[in-house]
Amino acid sequence: MTAELVRGQNHPLPDTRLELRVSAGHPVVAGATLGDERGHVAGPEAIAHPGAPVRPGVEVSGEAAAEHRIAVDLAALPDSVHRLSLLLALPPGAGGPARFGTAAAPFVSVADPAGAAVVTYTITGLDRESAVVALELYRRQGAWKVRAVGQGYEGGLADLLADQGAPAAAELAAAVLDAVAPAAAPVPPPLVPETATAPADATTTISYTHPSRRPAPRPAAAEPGPGPAAGTGAVPPQPAAPPAESRPAPVAGDATGWTMDERLYNQVWGMFEDLARTVAAYRSARDFADHRLDRAIDQVLADPGTRVGGAGDAARAEARATHEELMSRAQEVLDRDLAQLTAESEVVEPALPVAYARWDNPVWHAYRTPEEPPMAIRLGDLHLPERTGLRIPFLVRLPLERGIWIDSGPGRTSAAGLLDETELRRLALDSAVAHTARLLAAYPAGALTVHVLDPAGSGAPAFGPLVETGVLAAPPARGAAGVTAVLAQLTERVDLLQMAVRGDASEDLPPGFDGSRQLLVVHDFPHGFDDRAVTRLRYLADEGPSVGVHLLMVADRADAAAYGPVLDPLWRSLLRLTPVPDDHLADPWVGHAWTYEPPTVPPGSAVLWQVLGQVAEGRRRHLG
Repeated sequence: MTAELVRGQNHPLPDTRLELRVSAGHPVVAGATLGDERGHVAGPEAIAHPGAPVRPGVEVSGEAAAEHRIAVDLAALPDSVHRLSLLLALPPGAGGPARFGTAAAPFVSVADPAGAAVVTYTITGLDRESAVVALELYRRQGAWKVRAVGQGYEGGLADLLADQGAPAAAELAAAVLDAVAPAAAPVPPPLVPETATAPADATTTISYTHPSRRPAPRPAAAEPGPGPAAGTGAVPPQPAAPPAESRPAPVAGDATGWTMDERLYNQVWGMFEDLARTVAAYRSARDFADHRLDRAIDQVLADPGTRVGGAGDAARAEARATHEELMSRAQEVLDRDLAQLTAESEVVEPALPVAYARWDNPVWHAYRTPEEPPMAIRLGDLHLPERTGLRIPFLVRLPLERGIWIDSGPGRTSAAGLLDETELRRLALDSAVAHTARLLAAYPAGALTVHVLDPAGSGAPAFGPLVETGVLAAPPARGAAGVTAVLAQLTERVDLLQMAVRGDASEDLPPGFDGSRQLLVVHDFPHGFDDRAVTRLRYLADEGPSVGVHLLMVADRADAAAYGPVLDPLWRSLLRLTPVPDDHLADPWVGHAWTYEPPTVPPGSAVLWQVLGQVAEGRRRHLG
């Protein structure tokens, strides 16, 4: 049975020898890029295009045409290749459309060795784009899958290749299009298969960053494309759930990477991506079913002959039955994919190393100061409303690319609404201490120095574990004078390091210069801050991360309203986290509102003190 995909949906592949078919109705250039586990393309040798149509494991057409057949042998791909992306681009000067939005939607399919279509996908929602990633074949847990992507690029093939990390993308794109310029000519449009339907695409928004990926552009408004007529009872093909025994059993660390930590990191990101796209496909299918039902009912009401009486009742009943069937199929596919991801989570979670583990994981009881920092640390969990019990670890790469803002202001959720201002501020500071402990635990002894600003001294109880274990460089700074002194010290450090980097003179730093990374924890802002201190704080937030100076703020934006818009760039530049669950983070593919849950230490547990004690002991050995 052929599975008809919507944007973001994936499907297992039955064989490694496949044929990718393209039917566009107008000349297009078809190509394929071979990417690593993050989708990065190493160079021109990893791109099959009309000027170089044959690469290991893939062969494309040598000309622009309205129809293409691309041969793929996944078993023949180099071991370093984990993603094969099917690209379509409009050739210049061919007499055809200049952008996909003015032409028929391209139709692509994947066929098995016998020629039977495994999946089909109609690329809807394109507008001013002249290049698009149509499909993606990717390796997951040792098996290959296909994903409907449909990500267009208004900047054309050059932007597409640049997004995949190809070097000299503009020159390469020009060479690809030049290879087909003489041969490109309009041809009569072929017939589109009658089974092709185009369910509505999921709405996308500006996203939260994923390593090496960019947000997809916002698609056009949801509108179903050609398919079975509403009210006929015909149901578009849906992906059939494969037998349970045909799905591979989840294995922790079953991803690419040189070390187990790297493999687990990549596996967690793969789970995050799969959940985002699975839910996007479900929501898209649900919206399509609702739209189809509304359209069918409108057609019945618009016809005076069927508006009332038995014929109208029968047409409405048939439309509702079709709607229920579509919803049932969508739910079946969602349940299948969520069950697989849940099983994978149950295997992966207990196997996570200290930096990726929850505070209640027993691995923390065996914590020792590491010899080198991990790839990332866990800053909480993420989940979607379709399966709140399926939580994906929220891993952030080290070193931090931007600072963190723990928002102590009133939240939007019911959980935040039940808490008063004092309790929210206490939870925010507790979260900041927990994040600080994780960062300290992630670095080798002496590799991270922590400074604390607590101008009014109101955070003394929460900072107790950091102070009493001796992991801080100095006691928390108090009053305006303390704020000024610490900010001046760190600002001078950033200036000095930037000059050394620009002059390639790192060896000329003062003798005994502390080369460790620095973390500044700011509490009670803006108490104790004058205009000069605020300027320095903004400078540290903007310039500090590039030279190893990082910022962690605990603040309510409303408290700084007196400064007006001067602090807006600071808020936007920091990663906003919350002390209670809140759905404020978005993924980079379809813009889901993910609910973030902060990491919490189990009540009555001494694990935080034990870890900080180990960090302090390592610090003493390092300094001694």
